[in-house]
Amino acid sequence: MDMLVKLYALPDSRPAYDRLLKAGIIMRRALAPEKHKVVAWVRETFSEAWASETEVAFSRQPVSCFIAIQQKKILGFACHDAACRNFFGPTGVSPKAQQGGIGKALLFACLEDMKHQGFGYAIIGGVGPADFYTKAVGAVAIEGSAPGIYRGLL
Repeated sequence: MDMLVKLYALPDSRPAYDRLLKAGIIMRRALAPEKHKVVAWVRETFSEAWASETEVAFSRQPVSCFIAIQQKKILGFACHDAACRNFFGPTGVSPKAQQGGIGKALLFACLEDMKHQGFGYAIIGGVGPADFYTKAVGAVAIEGSAPGIYRGLL
């Protein structure tokens, strides 16, 4: 299913960002010269489909992919406006780095970027961990949205 987020009512993101800084993790917008490295990491860590969507995020201006890195190693990524405009995702954190707040900080980075572009709401497409999104940003299910835009996907 898909979920809807009120961008005008996002909770304070500062604690999520501070948590990463204390752990020595840098979160930032990905840069065009990093495309090959980020896309390869997404492909190896997650899937070919997510790698394709990440490539689309790199074609946006500005790039709509954010990464979390530590000592020049990618730990997580998040994109928006990849599968469709105003959609958050794909996103993922390395299995070894999960539970450290990286996913939440990346979520905030994308949603805040979408808010600054003038959107009032964002759609989280094809949600996996619905409870996470509800707790983190107050996302609510969009009834009848499964399989949504992914209907008939090859």
